[in-house]
Amino acid sequence: MSESAGIGEQALNKAAEIGLSSQLDEVENLDVNIKTDPLKMVQGQVDAVEISGEGLVMQKDLRMEELEMQMGNVVINPLSLAFGKIELTKPTQASAKVVLTENDINRAFNSEYVRSQLQSQKVDINGQSTSIDPQQVEFCLRDNQKICLNATIQLKETSEIQKVAFSAIPKVSPNGQTVSLENVEYGEGEEISPELTKALIDQTSNILNLSNFDLEGMSLRVQQLEVEAGKLTLQAEAYVEQIPSA
Repeated sequence: MSESAGIGEQALNKAAEIGLSSQLDEVENLDVNIKTDPLKMVQGQVDAVEISGEGLVMQKDLRMEELEMQMGNVVINPLSLAFGKIELTKPTQASAKVVLTENDINRAFNSEYVRSQLQSQKVDINGQSTSIDPQQVEFCLRDNQKICLNATIQLKETSEIQKVAFSAIPKVSPNGQTVSLENVEYGEGEEISPELTKALIDQTSNILNLSNFDLEGMSLRVQQLEVEAGKLTLQAEAYVEQIPSA
């Protein structure tokens, strides 16, 4: 929270920080900075809203290393300010940057939510349909724009252990709503079950989809994706209907 903010701005900043934090399972640091002046505030006009956070954990054990969001020319209901609320009178656009680390994505892959999703799938192994139980998934981010994945999977019906490995280049869909994997290169074991590999590829795409990180009243659409060693940066536009507040 900016030290130079006025009393009214500070109250709104705090309300927004509490509101956003209430939607998160864990928060290392969260800062909301609302910029305006008292006259504009009475008229319901806000020059800019900046949100920055570190170590934000969503439901489903999805974690963001960093979040930065900026929105300008926000119009709010001035009556809501009397109750410490920030009620937008019309939706607004924002720009956002999300940084995920290799550890963040590994945490998501090994979460109970993702494990249960994979366990609910049936895949074809040697002509037989079987359920799968992921024992360990190792995800990595390389400095050549590639992601890689090595997974140890147990086949429930036979208790047989299979290993799946692949690398790929993540690409943003034209509408910005999904991330797909292209130029997939398979490691050993690809021939065992294309369905098993596809299930892991689809799950990777789902985890990298920014809709997983939507907060109430806010939706993110990916514009650009950059892979570096150990770090994934997503540039996005956000459609904001409401800013959560206490």
